[in-house]
Amino acid sequence: MVVLYSRFAAFAVKHPIVKGMISYGTLWPTSCLIQQTISGKTIENYDWMQMVRFSLYGGLFTAPTLYAWIRLSTRLWPVTSFKTSILKALVEQVTYGPAALLCFFVGMSVLEGKSIEEAKEVVEKKFLPTWKVGVCVWPVFQTINFRYIPEHNRVPFVSACSLVWCCFLAYMNQLSLQQASELRLTKPLLAKETDDE
Repeated sequence: MVVLYSRFAAFAVKHPIVKGMISYGTLWPTSCLIQQTISGKTIENYDWMQMVRFSLYGGLFTAPTLYAWIRLSTRLWPVTSFKTSILKALVEQVTYGPAALLCFFVGMSVLEGKSIEEAKEVVEKKFLPTWKVGVCVWPVFQTINFRYIPEHNRVPFVSACSLVWCCFLAYMNQLSLQQASELRLTKPLLAKETDDE
């Protein structure tokens, strides 16, 4: 077991993106489970496929893109001063942050089997309110990340911070699912009322 762990540790040092992919692939479905539990679901009615979607999206998309952003920002601003760390965090909020949110809502909609038009509606409803909350949270986390965390551990650090953030994203995404479900239920009723008139 020790040999297996040491081989994995050596592999992760050589390929730091792997740590981020594993942490996102694990923590994002965990946050989805937490959000579902808070909303009153139990083991009998958890949306397991939603958790799988969060794992796939977090591990295979969010971690690699965040890794690329962190590598780019480190090359653009190699100094790790407090001032530079704040600058990186603020630049992230107007570049990577909005792109990541847009991709999240579209990506999760596609994974849920929604059409591009439905994904566009989700983005129109959820993007701005979610981004406004993110602007209040992520600059603090990322300033700490860029200032104090070594580059090879920055993606795992962000994934740990994103446990709470992803609970919020799962909540926002669940709102769109509930609204779509309610809309599907009310459309036939509205059509029936129109026919009766």
